[in-house]
Amino acid sequence: MNAVSIVIGSICILLIVYRLYGTFMAAKVLKLDDSKPTPSHKLEDGKDYVPTNKWVTFGHHFAAIAAAGPLVGPILAAQFGYLPGLLWLLIGAVIGGAVHDMVVLFASMRRDGKSLSEVAKEELGPVAGFCTGLAMLFIITITMAGLSLVILHALENNPWGTFVVGITIPIAMGVGLYHKKTGNLKAATIVGFGLIIAAILFGPNLQGTALGNLLTLEASTIAILLPIYAFFAAALPVWLLLAPRDYLSTFMKIGVFVALIIGVFYVNPSVQFPALTDFINGGGPIVAGPVWPFISITIACGAISGFHAFVGSGTTPKMINRWSDIKGVAFGAMLVECLVAIMALIAAVSLQPGDYFAINSAPEKFATLGIETVHLDELSDEIGMDLEGRTGGAVTLAVGMTYIFTEIPIFEKLASYFFQFVILFEAVFILTAIDSGTRVARYLIQDFFGDFYKPLKNTESLFSNIFASALACFIWGYLLYSGDISSIWALFGVSNQLMASIGLIVGATVILKIADKRWYMLTCLVPLAYLYVTVNVAGYWMIKNVYWNAESPGFSVLNGTLSITMLVLGVIILLTSIKKWIELCKIPQHILVEQSKKEIA
Repeated sequence: MNAVSIVIGSICILLIVYRLYGTFMAAKVLKLDDSKPTPSHKLEDGKDYVPTNKWVTFGHHFAAIAAAGPLVGPILAAQFGYLPGLLWLLIGAVIGGAVHDMVVLFASMRRDGKSLSEVAKEELGPVAGFCTGLAMLFIITITMAGLSLVILHALENNPWGTFVVGITIPIAMGVGLYHKKTGNLKAATIVGFGLIIAAILFGPNLQGTALGNLLTLEASTIAILLPIYAFFAAALPVWLLLAPRDYLSTFMKIGVFVALIIGVFYVNPSVQFPALTDFINGGGPIVAGPVWPFISITIACGAISGFHAFVGSGTTPKMINRWSDIKGVAFGAMLVECLVAIMALIAAVSLQPGDYFAINSAPEKFATLGIETVHLDELSDEIGMDLEGRTGGAVTLAVGMTYIFTEIPIFEKLASYFFQFVILFEAVFILTAIDSGTRVARYLIQDFFGDFYKPLKNTESLFSNIFASALACFIWGYLLYSGDISSIWALFGVSNQLMASIGLIVGATVILKIADKRWYMLTCLVPLAYLYVTVNVAGYWMIKNVYWNAESPGFSVLNGTLSITMLVLGVIILLTSIKKWIELCKIPQHILVEQSKKEIA
């Protein structure tokens, strides 16, 4: 098996699905009608509600949804072989993810761009709305811990990488200040990106210096610094750090993956992994559980992700210019993210299995596998750092991409620079997600707990903003500090896929109300049935075998309690929804459609 065959086959499948299934969803199921004004036109205010060109909206939406998940999930899931991850990415994105993103965006726009918790409250009732809001609060904080854990071991004892990632903070702030003062975005972009490249080139000079020693940090120290950084990022004005960092990272995101696709076509690396490994029944060094349900938990973004619901019911529904743009923005962006995840999977399985497991497993676990490394020592020498035991997926992706790029003759001597650039590429993505995610968590805390303590809802209050930011950072910072990749990523995966289940529940309810044929609900119910069962089986397995197992290294009463809480919230939302569906099905469909038109008129 070679990589080019996988890429070409995947692109063909995704293009056919977009043309046929995406059109069916748009024309038949959701009945998108451009004669009706979108929320961006109805409520245009020049600030939040702004009609925006579909390509600009696509760029914003894709940048927001494609964070670390499609990069890391496939890397970790390569433990099972290349076939389970590839199949789940294609099937999950086509049947689940693209539909989920499309119906959530439509449901939010139908309710004038409201958040998913507010949409759930209006579509399903106050109980479901309350539980959805609480679940969203849990999920966003767990997401921050899961994403942060990815770069923990990539920056551990890596002064070059730590320097480059750290220097992007003042660079982004400088770009934000310069743009705000002069309005010259082009100059700010050129200078900002140039400074980042200069930092990468300067990095090797840190070796053996006082600054280099200062930046040689243990994982536990980085686990403290990340929440501290996030606190300031959440509290500072959005134009000062969050927006310019997001803007600069978009260039890197697009550029790196276009380069990777070109590199794969040029090099055509062979897939070194078998279709299935010996760990499909469980007991793996990276993901302890069996291939099902954990393939669908480990790979969330890229297949189906509840995190997308935060974006699809956040800024994007307030920007859509025409209803028909939903197909390209939501359905299309999800399929592009699927391709990104497939490229990440290829980068992992192009490595020798022994090298992959040595990098992505704890040394004591790798020693028990009886697998020999092949190119690990050579790769470590070329990159200039010890690669063994750098778990989390970020280093594995960087090594895999470096391995592919350095097969091109003119790049063969630049392994260390490619590696650190990819580490920067991943870290900036993740820090961008932490920036915006922690800010979202702050808003959710203020909104949710503000019902019990009114002053907390005042977003103009310095005390309220600081308190909510600190609470959000403390919660996910504690999870980060106390966890490991196998336990935290699974917790993130379960919570994220539960959020996707909630999105599909809301979508199914809306389709039942508006569709000409009730069986169109199956577009949501089929992926919902699979995902809901998968989430609960995975959650139960993790609670029994990891979180509440005193002999497990991932033992954590808190993680087990969080898992149970989320699963119970999911049960309440599902039961409430089923009750609502039964009530709606008693009404003749043509009358139900007319009623649904009146309720949003």
